[in-house]
Amino acid sequence: MRFSIPHILALLVVFLFYFGSIRYVSRTSSSSCSQIVENAQYLTAEEDVKANEVVLSLDDEKEGIQRDTAEDGSIGGIKPFPDITPPKEDRSPATDNKPEQEDPFPVCAMNRNSTVLEPKQSRNKTEKAKAAIVILVRNSELGAMRRTLREFEDRFNRRFNYPYVFLNDEPFTEVFQQSILQLTEAKVEFGLVPEQMWSVPSWVNETEMHERMNQLQSKGILYGGSLSYRHMCRFNSGFFYRHPLLQKYDYYWRVEPGVHFYCDLDYDPFLFMQKNNKMYSFTVALQEIPETIPTIWEHTLRFAHKNGLKTKLLRMFGDESGYNLCHFWSNFEIASLHLWRDKRYQAYFDYLDRTGNFFYERWGDAIAHSLATGLFLDKSQVHFFADIGYKHDNFVHCVDDGIMGKCMCPQNEGNFDYGWGSCLPNWEQYPAEGRRWDFKPNGDQVFDGNRVVKRLDLV
Repeated sequence: MRFSIPHILALLVVFLFYFGSIRYVSRTSSSSCSQIVENAQYLTAEEDVKANEVVLSLDDEKEGIQRDTAEDGSIGGIKPFPDITPPKEDRSPATDNKPEQEDPFPVCAMNRNSTVLEPKQSRNKTEKAKAAIVILVRNSELGAMRRTLREFEDRFNRRFNYPYVFLNDEPFTEVFQQSILQLTEAKVEFGLVPEQMWSVPSWVNETEMHERMNQLQSKGILYGGSLSYRHMCRFNSGFFYRHPLLQKYDYYWRVEPGVHFYCDLDYDPFLFMQKNNKMYSFTVALQEIPETIPTIWEHTLRFAHKNGLKTKLLRMFGDESGYNLCHFWSNFEIASLHLWRDKRYQAYFDYLDRTGNFFYERWGDAIAHSLATGLFLDKSQVHFFADIGYKHDNFVHCVDDGIMGKCMCPQNEGNFDYGWGSCLPNWEQYPAEGRRWDFKPNGDQVFDGNRVVKRLDLV
């Protein structure tokens, strides 16, 4: 078949038109995608700036000093973000005279190795407890604190937006405050621990205190020679819940710098505690170093006799033969502040404090809190959060819930729940109805309502 010159020219025109159209469409599509992504980034940045309305406070003595966010986005004269506001654009609602707006996120902008899933169920975010996240931290721990806060926000608080209360025995630096604010949209307050909550009380002989601290340090006891650690334990035992910044709350979740969270939590543990009459909760229970608390069990029993207490949970921690060293590890605890504000606990703490053994020995807040639950609560009022994956130091609580689960447990570290030194088996085996152990001022100890043991040495 022979082609004439007009036929050849016509085929050439069709060929050039076809491939030219493809190139034009490709360039236009790529340009549109890039512009859409750029606009989306500007929009997100602008919304982030507007959403970042926080409250900063420094508690110079006893009360926080509020510093409100100014209209220009600054806090105390310092802008929390650089000026990234995009140029103004018309965002007024569409009218009948305006063309219908295009989808701002077409396939070209979303197809970036992303998977978008609709939530299984809506959450009622208007129902919240009067609760806060409480963090005692130093300025020097900023790096560890940021890593922990990033995990905590991702696993829980970005969905529930509970406020944070950061406490320090020294004023927080501006760098620390601004760095923390970049990681959360929740309200944040920074408070100073008053000196009377972080000092050696007048009844403690400081010469004897230092001698005994040196003895523990020479034995290689963890924090045996640390005075700041003793201040921290005493503060967490008897003062944190009295800090002015916590007076408006009913519940708290204690978080420490450097800890890890491994499981998504899509329900509100504060509301769970509130609705189920739970006063205290834990994720790790273990045995204490005996050299740090040689007399706390004896003093606890003396207090029980003096006040004629009737207990149902105390026998999880020991019996007439002595203390089994078990305690709930308080670096993680979700609890009711009313448990510590109760005059019974305050009397117990004051009794322990007057012995001076937060300093002479090395009593920890975990022991004080745990034994208090034994004195004043039933087992039904204490909860084990099995579904909160958690790590502090080398101790991990995390249960692998499978490829369809919500936990990503560390692969190179085992679960401590049933390891050597764990007290979780004690908790699980302890009967739900409890075991009666009543104390009388005359020295009688009554077990299970009928067996009596005389302890005159404790009265």
